[in-house]
Amino acid sequence: MRVPVLVPVLGLGLRVGLKVGLGLGFGLGCVAGCGTERAVGPPSPVTSARPRVTVAPCVLKVADPRAGRAARTRLLRDLDRYLAGRPGRVVFGAHDLVTGVRLGRGAHDGGIITASGAKVDILARLLLLRRTGLRAGERELASRMIRESDNAAADTLWWRVGAGGGMSDFYRRAAMRETTPGPSRFWGGTTTSPADRIRLLTVLVRGGAGMSAGDRRLVLDLMSRVRPEQAWGVSAAARPGDRVAVKNGWTPRPFVRNTWAVTSYGRITGPGRDLLLSVQTDQQAGEGQGIQTIEGLARLIGTRLDGLAPVRSRPCAARPTA
Repeated sequence: MRVPVLVPVLGLGLRVGLKVGLGLGFGLGCVAGCGTERAVGPPSPVTSARPRVTVAPCVLKVADPRAGRAARTRLLRDLDRYLAGRPGRVVFGAHDLVTGVRLGRGAHDGGIITASGAKVDILARLLLLRRTGLRAGERELASRMIRESDNAAADTLWWRVGAGGGMSDFYRRAAMRETTPGPSRFWGGTTTSPADRIRLLTVLVRGGAGMSAGDRRLVLDLMSRVRPEQAWGVSAAARPGDRVAVKNGWTPRPFVRNTWAVTSYGRITGPGRDLLLSVQTDQQAGEGQGIQTIEGLARLIGTRLDGLAPVRSRPCAARPTA
């Protein structure tokens, strides 16, 4: 009579033991004589190696005006010494659009002819007149005038822009008050100042005088692709990897004691630099002498310009604790 009673009870115990055993790690079946099995304890904690995080110290870069003023004084002294040893008259102006640094000696002297430097002016005036684009053949003339310094191309375009009268209008619009166009057909007799060359470059870089962005890019592109033999001058201020857009002028002056006028202006860009530089000389014994003077001055400026806007490092201020 016990068998019918024990079987269902045992079956119930097994079923309960299985269910509970799945959740607890042991079953009721052990009551029936499984005492030799080990009880399973809680799992051992797992130790995970966390990467060490290093926090870089907070450092601020701040301007150092005192060091900048000292560097500027030293550079101007050395430039004066250099120019004192060079023949003829030499004037220059410089403006870095990134740092705001300006330098100059005789920058507002407008009595030196720019010679072929005036060809950029002619092209700028032409582009203002051709709002819908240059006419047939004019783009080729413009390229030859800037990249090759072709005088015949300049002669043709000089008349198309209205000669001296047309150029005077452009100079008024560009606020180039120290520039006077050459008389009659003599565009090369245009006189200008380093400060006005900087103004012209600023118009080409940042806009103004009604010039469109596309026209300004065209002029600067041509200036950046002058023939290698004409890429001398202020380009000597460039560091390795800098980009240069330049226009030079050179002409004998038989009626001024058989001397030469040699000029150069342009834009030098690179990391942390957007330098506009103009150097003008006259009363030079020859073209080569003028080029040597310009490049020596440009090199001095180019290698030491960064020191005029120095920065120093200091730790960040500590945050107040709550």
